[in-house]
Amino acid sequence: MKAGKENMEEESREDMKKAINPLLSPYKMGKFNLSHSYPNTPGIWTSEQTQAWRPIVDAVHEKGGVFFCQLWHAGRVSNFGYQPNGQPPISSTDKPLKIEFHIDGSGGASFSPPRRLSVKEISQVVDDFRIAARNAMEAGKSKLAIQIRFDGVEIHGANGYLLDQFMKDEVNDRADEYGGSLENRCRFPLQVIEAVANEIGADKVGIRLSPFANYNDSGDSDPDALGLHMAESLNKFSILYCHVIEPRMVTQFEKLETTNSLMPMRKAFRRTFIVAGGYNRDDGNEAISNGVADLVAFGRPFLANPDLPRRFQLDTVLNKHDRNTFYTPDPVVGYTDYPFLET
Repeated sequence: MKAGKENMEEESREDMKKAINPLLSPYKMGKFNLSHSYPNTPGIWTSEQTQAWRPIVDAVHEKGGVFFCQLWHAGRVSNFGYQPNGQPPISSTDKPLKIEFHIDGSGGASFSPPRRLSVKEISQVVDDFRIAARNAMEAGKSKLAIQIRFDGVEIHGANGYLLDQFMKDEVNDRADEYGGSLENRCRFPLQVIEAVANEIGADKVGIRLSPFANYNDSGDSDPDALGLHMAESLNKFSILYCHVIEPRMVTQFEKLETTNSLMPMRKAFRRTFIVAGGYNRDDGNEAISNGVADLVAFGRPFLANPDLPRRFQLDTVLNKHDRNTFYTPDPVVGYTDYPFLET
């Protein structure tokens, strides 16, 4: 059965390579038929966040799309300091971040020293991820009036958040079975993957990784080895996809020249391989045509262009994103107020 799914993805992969506009070509990812359509539905924001998401998810499904719920724990980046219960944030270390996070340009938030997780607590966090995945998938079965049907979950193992804090040797300074060697540092993230895959099915699980990035003061001395080890290890669980940030995005907002490549990871991982980071229409099409990736993920361009697939199809001008509105509490400005193309 696994081989059959891999063969279907390989056939889909070859079809996309031959397409005139590979970014917009249909793709078979496991049991999901991706059509690259988009819902003409702006976000509906209310005090009830579940209610806010439901029409968006429903619109995606009406267009034949799929919607994955991202699961993540920020670790020492949590809450810009101490948690509401008075406890410090958790991490693989007790070292605080060396950076200040400036939300709107008017000031920064310093991070308090984290608390190093015990081995027993790590097991509990693994279980927390498992329960969160189950809850996400059961949201559509809820007896509540508001239901959301997620198609799967993406585990966020990137961007300097908790799982990344264990993988990266410039953060993880543990001396137990979760620190030191590459295998030990990756143990916790892989335990999370295994627990979630066992709970909801590997065909509904993806992961996001950033081995080359140094976001939130989380770098690694050998990102090539880290990325390859994770790609090879993920094959044991037959998860749906691996979503990786390009090496050129060492920092969050600047695209740098580099000779590093994701190709070793791409060749090692046997299922759908997704890349992200600094892509536009032309190099996105080129990445798929050249076999660099099966799919290309767009973040800021999609935020600023809710009809991005149509703009790519027409090869027309894009709205420019406004970085000053990123990570702000306003529920509309910079999130749902970018214009669609005129019909």
